[in-house]
Amino acid sequence: MSEFVKVLNVTENNYDTKTIEFETSFDARPGQFVMVWRPGMEEIPMSLSATGKVKSISVKRIGPDTEFLHQIKAGDTLGIRGPYGNGYDLSDGRKYLIIGGGIGTASIMPAVEASGADTIIGGRSEADLVLRDRAEKAAKNVWYSTDDGSFGFHGNTVQLFREKQAENHYDCVVACGPEVMLFFLYKACEELGVDCQLSLERHMKCGAGVCGCCVMDGQRVCKDGPVFSKSQIAQLKDFGVQKRDECGRVVKFRKG
Repeated sequence: MSEFVKVLNVTENNYDTKTIEFETSFDARPGQFVMVWRPGMEEIPMSLSATGKVKSISVKRIGPDTEFLHQIKAGDTLGIRGPYGNGYDLSDGRKYLIIGGGIGTASIMPAVEASGADTIIGGRSEADLVLRDRAEKAAKNVWYSTDDGSFGFHGNTVQLFREKQAENHYDCVVACGPEVMLFFLYKACEELGVDCQLSLERHMKCGAGVCGCCVMDGQRVCKDGPVFSKSQIAQLKDFGVQKRDECGRVVKFRKG
């Protein structure tokens, strides 16, 4: 579904991230995404950082299109197409730990608010942690990790997961973040015998499974994902290794 919506509110989350709120005529599930457009920019995929009556996207400034979105004010109009993809499934009553790394926290926040599950949020520094107020209001427990040790656990989310898993024995991890983080998180889940659902990112042009730009080992990330189960991820040879940019060139991930 495609529609133009009026922006209700814009909140500055930190030095490079803003949350844009709006209402749509469609329902959405945690983990789904929308295609976003305004005159003067390319249409881009954005995870929904809220999926209730009032929905939102949380936009990190990383290029010209996201910079353009950062100029939006309440009352402006935004083109929204979607929602697309499958989302997180926390309906089976298992014990979940939800993990967000960087702007990937936007994707997991609706799942945190729907479930109240224990949550880890990570970033390079305290300034890079986003949506902390919402997590602390919704989750039973919230822990933070920062690479530089400026706030919370001094280290990354995978290291903190290992510590909390030893203490609390979770059945399943739900996560979104940089793919290098997700790769090592998946490896840790394999080692520890923990199930997982991971939200992956690839370059998308249509969002509806037609153009094939986001195909990953035969799976369309926009249609078959963006959330993949542990068994699905086990079949993805490109996961944590490489992706393709907007021109189709292979880009290798650095796992260091």
